[in-house]
Amino acid sequence: MTRRTSPEGSRQLITAGNAKRAVAVGKVLAPVLIPVAVRAAGVARGLWDERRARRLGVAPGELNSYSGRGGALHARIAVLARSLRELGDQRSAFVAATEPRLADLAAAVRAAELMPTERRRAAHRAVAAELDRIEPELLDLLGVNGS
Repeated sequence: MTRRTSPEGSRQLITAGNAKRAVAVGKVLAPVLIPVAVRAAGVARGLWDERRARRLGVAPGELNSYSGRGGALHARIAVLARSLRELGDQRSAFVAATEPRLADLAAAVRAAELMPTERRRAAHRAVAAELDRIEPELLDLLGVNGS
């Protein structure tokens, strides 16, 4: 058996025989490996989505509603608004003042999507700071110690 070499004396990695063997192996393994790879990719995507949803504080099914650069802020606003609605009969001045404020903050996040990068980041920081101010007040209203 002789080895094929290039004019420089090094061994050729791709030869007609190697290519034929690779195609033959691919024909045998592809029907087995492709479904396994697709299933593994689906499981990985599901785990990634669950992790992201948990980090945002929303259900995995709601994750598509909170995409984009302001998605995390939209999720925070939605969770706060839901908490305010769940207070029910415990209506207070805080709840009455906060619900429209949350609507304004959601509009600000949507408007920031069209801004240049630095302005968008500044707007997102301002909205996040306002949410950071609202959250402890809501927790106090709910009787949860925030410290």
